[in-house]
Amino acid sequence: MMKTIIIRNGRIIDPANGRDEIGDLVIANGRIAEQSAIRDSKSAIAEIDAKGLIVAPGLIDMHVHLREPGFAHKETIASGARAAAAGGFTTVVCMPNTSPVADNPSTITWIKDRARDTASVNVLPTGAISKNLDGEELAPIASIVQSGVVAITDDGKCVQNHELMRRAVEYARMVGVPVLDHCQDYNLVGNGVVNEGEWSTLLGLSGWPAAGEEAMVMRSILLAELCDHHIHCQHISAAGSVRLIREARGRGVKISGEVCPHHVTLTDAAIQNFDTNCKMNPPLRTQRDIDAIIEGIADGTLTILCSDHAPHAGFEKEVEFDQAPFGIVGLETELGLFIDILVHQRKAISINRLIEMFTIEPAKLLKLDAGTLSIGAKADITLIDPGREWTVDVSKFESLSRNTPFHGWKLEGRAVRTIVRGETVWAL
Repeated sequence: MMKTIIIRNGRIIDPANGRDEIGDLVIANGRIAEQSAIRDSKSAIAEIDAKGLIVAPGLIDMHVHLREPGFAHKETIASGARAAAAGGFTTVVCMPNTSPVADNPSTITWIKDRARDTASVNVLPTGAISKNLDGEELAPIASIVQSGVVAITDDGKCVQNHELMRRAVEYARMVGVPVLDHCQDYNLVGNGVVNEGEWSTLLGLSGWPAAGEEAMVMRSILLAELCDHHIHCQHISAAGSVRLIREARGRGVKISGEVCPHHVTLTDAAIQNFDTNCKMNPPLRTQRDIDAIIEGIADGTLTILCSDHAPHAGFEKEVEFDQAPFGIVGLETELGLFIDILVHQRKAISINRLIEMFTIEPAKLLKLDAGTLSIGAKADITLIDPGREWTVDVSKFESLSRNTPFHGWKLEGRAVRTIVRGETVWAL
């Protein structure tokens, strides 16, 4: 019999139920329970003092790369799950650009089995839109959905063939999963490695125009409208993308967008020393783009926060800027960055809305049984100290990789305990 736990004196913020109050939360048998469970408990009762802390539903990151199978030198499902727990996340959604690609039921089943055996948090796989992410032939979408994916995406690449993408959206509608779109027009982007602008010119690096993202955001809007099905635009980085999504959502189009912390904290000026830890896909852009993204978060145009956690080994990043892979790790820094920037510094949203964007918004999009503290729900819980000051230290990361531009940053706000199914899987 599992023990009964009571989390005392915390500020319980449960957006799914409109709850924001100081109180106690009871866990019995791995689920949220009534207060009477304390009286009826036949097992030992453990107490957690949450005074001064926020007690939130377990946070969800719906955009991570766990690298397994195929790239275990960068990250494993086990190490990625530990990083997630250290960042306050109880559920992560992993992308299909593994080796082999998650474009078939057997690979997806392997990922699920591996997660069941080694992961300390909930790991939910996505499946590829196209075979081998080549954008030329559809993956067996019905079969991979039956194998348990929560969405389809070619993240890391972008389907360029509009007719193929249309058919993918139609199949996704038939089987009831959303489409996640990595918006990148290869013809416009070309060999770009950084934002096209002042710094690409000064440094002699190939430019990546914002229009390369915006063109595919527009494509996603048109297909979502044509097919009457939800398309979610990943890692929005450009002001024009925010404007397009705002207009489309105003017309009732089933379109949404997500934001990563690096796209609201860093401009393309960060690349001036050729730091490959500032090489992102899509790239860091201008202060104008950051302001537009934060405005989009504030007015509800952009509804989901995530990391795009993209681990790479040190030797892979320690090369010429042009040759380095795109991406940074993010699971252990994103909550602190978002609280610090969006809540404390810019005051764009409240902590309640931030928790919504990490819980009920992704849960609603992906149709997950998560993101709530309702009685009977799985006891996935994150304890947050919104005022805690701390310094990012890569030597303390749980991730196998260290590729971040945020080492040494002083932040305000972080998770201090992560609980999955009633068990503490990480605590500060």
